[in-house]
Amino acid sequence: MSHRLIVVAAALVAALLVVPAAFALKVHVRVEGKERTIFGPTAALIDVTSPRANALPENALDALETASVLGEFYYHVTQSGFGPYVDQVGRYAAVGQTGWVFKVNGASPPVGADQVRLQAGDTVLWYWAQFGSAGGPKTLVLSRVGKTTCYRVTSQDDNGMVTPALGAVLHVGKRTVKTQGATQAAVACVGPHRGLLVRATLDGAVRSNALP
Repeated sequence: MSHRLIVVAAALVAALLVVPAAFALKVHVRVEGKERTIFGPTAALIDVTSPRANALPENALDALETASVLGEFYYHVTQSGFGPYVDQVGRYAAVGQTGWVFKVNGASPPVGADQVRLQAGDTVLWYWAQFGSAGGPKTLVLSRVGKTTCYRVTSQDDNGMVTPALGAVLHVGKRTVKTQGATQAAVACVGPHRGLLVRATLDGAVRSNALP
């Protein structure tokens, strides 16, 4: 083989090796189970890829697929009249008024997971939900108050509308700290907590993301 052919072959191999990276989309992904967080408590930014050959990763189902590979957890999809439906994640299958739903950037899209076109930097949350007369549960969002060790907890409905998560509790290791506020705030300060993540819970709501 001539030197020129060797160079061309090497270039082709190098190009093939970088193709997968070209079909990755950086997205924040978190999966909240019935009893615990299944994947990404801090909603880590991951390279979402598509299981379809030579296809761009573009939807919330791709995000779940990539998370399942990284987190080594099981999920199952069944075909329904409305398209692919996630009927199980981890140990719990959908049954009756409970099942698996998702949000993108805090809101529940009006279409199936395979129809949501994602953009780089989006946040995808899959979670176990129990539905009642008022619909599904609200999801909690935890944010730090400035550079302090104080945190604010809000809740989001299916439309992404935010309200104070009054009565929420912060969890730091084995400690719990109740938030304060009667109408306009749900805030608490937890003090030094080196190496521990802070989470928030509230009865009837999906647990929050985690923050250091």
